[in-house]
Amino acid sequence: MPIQFSNVISLSPSDTREILLEKAAHVIPGPRQLAWQSLELTAFIHFGINTFTGREWGTGLEDPSLFNPTDLDARQWVSVLKDAGFKQVVLTAKHHDGFCLWPSRYTDFSVRRSPWQSGRGDVLRELTSAASQAGLRVGVYLSPADLHEMEAPGGRYGNGSQPVPSIIPTPVPGQPPPSGPAFTFTVDDYNRYYLNQLYELLTDYGPIHEIWFDGANPKPGIPETYNYADWFTLVRALAPDAVMFQGPDIRWVGNENGFARETEWSVLPFKGDPASGLRELNALAPDLGSDESLAQALACEDNGGADYLAWSPAEVDVSIRPGWFYHAEEDAQVKSLADLLHIYDCSVGRNALLLLNVPPDRRGRFADVDVQRLGELGAHLQRTFRPGLPQSGRLLRLDPPASDSLEDTPFAAAWLLELPTPIVFDLVVLQEALSTGQRIKTFAVDAWDGKAWQPIAAGTTIGYKRLLHVARQQAARVRLRVLTARAAPSLAAIQLFNDEST
Repeated sequence: MPIQFSNVISLSPSDTREILLEKAAHVIPGPRQLAWQSLELTAFIHFGINTFTGREWGTGLEDPSLFNPTDLDARQWVSVLKDAGFKQVVLTAKHHDGFCLWPSRYTDFSVRRSPWQSGRGDVLRELTSAASQAGLRVGVYLSPADLHEMEAPGGRYGNGSQPVPSIIPTPVPGQPPPSGPAFTFTVDDYNRYYLNQLYELLTDYGPIHEIWFDGANPKPGIPETYNYADWFTLVRALAPDAVMFQGPDIRWVGNENGFARETEWSVLPFKGDPASGLRELNALAPDLGSDESLAQALACEDNGGADYLAWSPAEVDVSIRPGWFYHAEEDAQVKSLADLLHIYDCSVGRNALLLLNVPPDRRGRFADVDVQRLGELGAHLQRTFRPGLPQSGRLLRLDPPASDSLEDTPFAAAWLLELPTPIVFDLVVLQEALSTGQRIKTFAVDAWDGKAWQPIAAGTTIGYKRLLHVARQQAARVRLRVLTARAAPSLAAIQLFNDEST
């Protein structure tokens, strides 16, 4: 029976290597994953109590009156980000300290107890309003770890409470309930608290397009079990188009330096029940998704082999500064344009999405140096990827007999980009057609010099997008040769650009 395309495909211990790779070639992204990856650039905004204490990780016991931005302007954030080419912004609505940037019904450790706007302020509301007007999508970071709930009297985190059937949203005396359907989950005190806050964010501030479940924990010794499956169920019900980071939709790339792997696969092996949404893996592993790693995962004897393959693309998070929160002493350490372009090449250009953090200062505005750098980044990307050049050529698939340099390997293929006149270029952009999955393992790119094909680049995976810097040259014909693939590949684009930074 032919293998059908699917977001998740089950494995069997009896699968041969050939069947395993054929299954991998039929795993494809879901609509929400594809919409997310097409954004390419998303902004992270770390803002909160730490902005005013100089810390990176707070204590959870700070006085809420410390939070007092003097000139908060979410419209400035959104304007600067949109001009730089960002299409979505993710706010740290609650970091590990537990301080909430919205007036939550379920805690007093929030902007409600801040002097900012006399306790009537709402950072998330300011952002969602500004983003909506500008046409940017919004995501929220809601830290599972919560130091306030660990350390403060009556804290709910790890308090030993027993799971009991709980209505979400839980009614709060004197507070109007969030609008939306009710759910019942059997959870302990902290999971009830977390679900209630998640419910607030998804119903009072929607639409929300990404939920960021950070895996860090300042005090992992305090026992608390996260009911991830219930969290995922709530998100799917209230925000069906939202992707979940470190959930069923997208994964952490494994570092905070801005670099995806040179060989970055989006099809990975997992254990357990795929319906749970749990996608546990070793994000730090240098090899995720290669033919060899898939075979090893299936054959694992320690605790049983992998149960299924799933589409799990990488998100690359990095800060424009050394820290995640704003510190005035780091104003001279903002990444240069060259640094940011290298990060772009190594994230967006390696089959991943770039999540770049830009932290507001104590005014509640982006610092001038950050604004300048983002302006430089946006201007450069607009100059480099200006429309017109790639659309002027024809993309033709070459039959094997018509290509004189194809390897004698299964699924070898070739495409020709033919332009009406020679152009100068030094950047080649390749994209697979992900409707048939990620299949290309190795490839080579050649340019026609008028007499013969000259090799100009080679690489491994392509996936959503691959950026290849080459020596500046002039040509009217460029050829992609797929040397090895998991199945018959499909190509979406070959594009040529002139990158002025090289």
